[in-house]
Amino acid sequence: MKKLLMLSVCLISALATTAQTQDRKWSFGVQGGVIQYNGDLGRDWYQTDKTMYGFGGINVSRYLFKYMDINAAFNRGTLGYDSSVTGFKGDFSAANVNLRIKPLGSDYIISPYVFGGIGVILFDNQLNFHKEKIDSAMPTAGGGFNIRLTPALTLNLQETFMFTNNDARDGVVAGNSKEDYLLHSAGLTYNFGKGKDSDNDGVSDNRDKCPDTPPNVAVDKNGCPLDKDKDGVADYLDTCPDVAGTAAMNGCPDKDNDGVSDAEDRCPDVKGTIALKGCPDADGDGVADIDDKCPNTKSGTKVDATGCALDTDKDGVSNDEDRCPDVAGPVSLKGCPDSDGDGVADIDDRCPKVKGTMENKGCPEIAKQDVVRINYIGSKLFFETGSDKLKVASLTLLDELVKILNKYDAASLAIDGHTDSDGSDAFNQTLSQKRTESVKKYLTSKGINESRLTATGYGETKPIASNKTSLGKAKNRRVELKTAY
Repeated sequence: MKKLLMLSVCLISALATTAQTQDRKWSFGVQGGVIQYNGDLGRDWYQTDKTMYGFGGINVSRYLFKYMDINAAFNRGTLGYDSSVTGFKGDFSAANVNLRIKPLGSDYIISPYVFGGIGVILFDNQLNFHKEKIDSAMPTAGGGFNIRLTPALTLNLQETFMFTNNDARDGVVAGNSKEDYLLHSAGLTYNFGKGKDSDNDGVSDNRDKCPDTPPNVAVDKNGCPLDKDKDGVADYLDTCPDVAGTAAMNGCPDKDNDGVSDAEDRCPDVKGTIALKGCPDADGDGVADIDDKCPNTKSGTKVDATGCALDTDKDGVSNDEDRCPDVAGPVSLKGCPDSDGDGVADIDDRCPKVKGTMENKGCPEIAKQDVVRINYIGSKLFFETGSDKLKVASLTLLDELVKILNKYDAASLAIDGHTDSDGSDAFNQTLSQKRTESVKKYLTSKGINESRLTATGYGETKPIASNKTSLGKAKNRRVELKTAY
């Protein structure tokens, strides 16, 4: 009986909770269902061919906040267990209090919930409150669904598990299981109350997103003033209620976002200034571009008698845009001359008196025969064994290299040194670096600018042949020379 009471209370609590809102904080409900036993005699839970007894009751609940309610319930009915061997049956009355948690709140037509609480069960048909006839039910727990039929009426379906502190209501004292009950229930709950509507717009305060709407202003379902053009400015404040605009313009459009509404803007398609009625002044001379003969003159730029920017070298490029304002040059090169006509302005041309290519920064391509000769020279550079000292024959080749480099005084040279695998990695790395430095030092001694030279030793890390043969090792001991602009 105690279990049934607990179930009823839980059911009632569930019915009341989900349908409640901040507008309707109190609810009253009725519920009914069947109860199944689990204990020393057996287990009827979820067995459709086992013992089931009915119950019914009432409940009342109070809204706490969107995701939680508190409720109290009372139920009466019959519980027990029946088998071919033994059984028990009795009347019960139950009362309990539950807290119910609703993960989705009460905003949906179908709302799930879980709950937990405490209660008592009286096993007496006459409601005689003797201590030996009362069991506690701690805890009660379960879950269910609330289905909103109307704003005030809710249908509830619920499963409740009641765990008692007694092991003798089923007549078996020596058993190991206390009596527990499972209640399957359904019910209806009615919610009372009416929400406060401070601004009298027909939308209660708890749902009103605009609770301070002035009197007699038409509102939408959220209690906010109507905004036909959806521009964020309510119709009653909107100077242009039928066309979307901005709040800064009192609801009127400003296509170019210059702070002047289109209706008052002399230049509605281009951003301007308020002082010039929405028109721009590119050169900052206080005259709107539509009235200015030279609207692109930059602020602070010296101008001639017509108000246009000076062009000292008369090359068609104004001084403020001319990279070379004192010497005439083509517009394509921003007013700078190109003496050798290779498309690279003299100020950027590394070889301004010799026609070259843009890829080589104005310098000519290195002749193919010179490239071949440079590679040959690199392959014939030799050093004393285990040393970075250049052999005498190599010096003659380096002198030839100097002559080639002087023909292309804007070109740079990469000197890469390599060794075979004899010796340790560290020794070979150091040796290759020292040898490239020796080549670099000799070239600089012959007048080649050091900034044009890069010396890098790679040791034995980049072989071009097998180090298992004498011939392969000889090929791997090498210097590679690479030119570039």
